[in-house]
Amino acid sequence: MHIRYTSRVGHIVRSSRYSSFRSSVFRRGIRIPPQYLLDDYTPRYMMLQQDSVDEKQAAAERHLRNCNLCPHNCSVDRYTTTGFCALGAERVPVATIAPHFGEESCITGTNGSGTVFFASCNLRCAFCQNYDISHVKDAGEMLTAEEVGGWMVKLQDLGGCHNINLVTPEHVVPVVAKAIVRAREEGLRIPVVYNTSSFDSVESLKLLDGLVDIYLADFKLWSPETAKRLLKSEKYPSTAREAIVEMTGQVGVLKFTGDGLAKQGVLIRHLIMPNYVEESKAIMRFIAEEVDKDSFVHIMSQYFPSGHVGRKSARGSGVRYEDINRQISDEEEEAVWKAAREVGLWRFNQAEQLAGYS
Repeated sequence: MHIRYTSRVGHIVRSSRYSSFRSSVFRRGIRIPPQYLLDDYTPRYMMLQQDSVDEKQAAAERHLRNCNLCPHNCSVDRYTTTGFCALGAERVPVATIAPHFGEESCITGTNGSGTVFFASCNLRCAFCQNYDISHVKDAGEMLTAEEVGGWMVKLQDLGGCHNINLVTPEHVVPVVAKAIVRAREEGLRIPVVYNTSSFDSVESLKLLDGLVDIYLADFKLWSPETAKRLLKSEKYPSTAREAIVEMTGQVGVLKFTGDGLAKQGVLIRHLIMPNYVEESKAIMRFIAEEVDKDSFVHIMSQYFPSGHVGRKSARGSGVRYEDINRQISDEEEEAVWKAAREVGLWRFNQAEQLAGYS
């Protein structure tokens, strides 16, 4: 029985919409190389000893008292003041809690990914497609770590979700860590997905080590100059490189169980941007040469102008960010795919690789 959430945080109703589809999908074959196939899987947080769990919670508290987990390095006591994210210590803004069917098929499966979508963000991407909740102050409902942990268990028990998907969590990592610990105590038994822009410090990721099973890591842009203009942080490219290397060191490349569901590892996403194909090519080289040629990569072509892109210029001449005020061309997409294959990448998020869910 599928559970569908009809409001952003709260009310649930029952639906059998996916029941027939679910039974047919599990009978279909999947094609996964055996070295990436797991016989079974136990979430990493389930294997932590209690002393490690206690240390995670203590570390989360220390970071809240002197917050340097985000690359902005605000060094503020979030119990008394706020930094770049304008958030305190005890409550975090949550825009949506629901089974989600829009992720990669190996994450979504048939019952959906149990999404906790945090509002606010530690980047200010000019083209943000979630501008209404990521850039707007006071978006979302303020929840405690205990409440977030409780919702994780509901997504598992009532929604039947395959995993817990924490979206845009970079600025609330201490609370996320405490929420996962609380959910574990209340019976959470499914993998945790950390769905990030990769604007995470290594210290932040070390706090999550042992709590997270899958990293869904974006790598947006390569050059500091472009990142400063479009993401409002010239530190983004170097931060993302360090973060993705750290993530892969923790959980390895993406692996699956026999039902075609991802259970552990890193899935690297890259959204092709119009007029920035050379940056895409550099990102593909980095993944192959400095991360792992066996990395599971999702090359995305669905960019469309959003956020501030295409708005009238303050100077009254033309529109803002005119260079990215269009969708990508077929030639741009083909160039990135060619570059990815030429550097030796071969595990892509394509239908023929996970036929059971595509």
